[in-house]
Amino acid sequence: MSILLARAQLFSAIEGGSIAWAEEISKLGPIEVRDRLLSGDYSAASKVTERLKSNSGEEVLAQITNAGAFILTPEDVDWPVALNDLAAPPIALLIKGQRENLTHLENSISIVGTRNPTSYGVRIAGDFGVGVADHEWAVVSGGAIGIDAAAHKGCLVGEGITVAVLGGGFNKNYPATHERLFAEISESGILISEVMPDVPAIPHRFLTRNRLIAALSKATVVVEAAFRSGSLRTARDAAEIFRPVMAVPGPINAPTSEGCHRLIVERVAELVCSVSEIMELVKPISIK
Repeated sequence: MSILLARAQLFSAIEGGSIAWAEEISKLGPIEVRDRLLSGDYSAASKVTERLKSNSGEEVLAQITNAGAFILTPEDVDWPVALNDLAAPPIALLIKGQRENLTHLENSISIVGTRNPTSYGVRIAGDFGVGVADHEWAVVSGGAIGIDAAAHKGCLVGEGITVAVLGGGFNKNYPATHERLFAEISESGILISEVMPDVPAIPHRFLTRNRLIAALSKATVVVEAAFRSGSLRTARDAAEIFRPVMAVPGPINAPTSEGCHRLIVERVAELVCSVSEIMELVKPISIK
């Protein structure tokens, strides 16, 4: 319990994605790092220390419970070990939904893309969501407007398990228009957040959470993405930890496909046009 309380405090005080803090916690353990912070041993981390002192571990856990969520830590048996491939694994995660659905992450595909898709992109993302569900694999995405939402909805239509990794806290739904979608996801799948329930979604947190989308699944598929798109960050995060990356081609003059074509040309991504092609790249080869 003492380790859980220390992790809860550190989780509430330290912004996700810090390689330095991840390495320190891995080396010394959460209790030692928490105690050193409270003792002022990290003089350059005064703001973290101030945040740490504002809530006890018990108070942090109470806030999480009050949001209808639970905390998941690396000490838990159902911790997604794939996250340990990251340079900065999460201190902990907050989960909303059915805990048993965490096991479905072992066989999951991330489907990501632009927030401003074409009708073509929405249709492909939705079809891929349904198709992945038909293969009894889970769909991971970021809960954003556009391709993310289409992939989540497609998976729900296919009666599959879908996982949304959010950029903000559970009490700060972003986008607000997805409140109903998030409720549906939490009923049959799971919502994941790396921040406390009342922490708002701001731009840099979306980039930070992209590494989680990349690491949680067996592969990442980019459906539509502009030349400079957050989805490309997810794809590169996946490639850095040796996860397969795939991209869907589009019209050569479509700005919404420039990012996908860029990934293909740079050989970061494999070109895919169907769910069967996706599954061929991620399913183990069966020898008869």
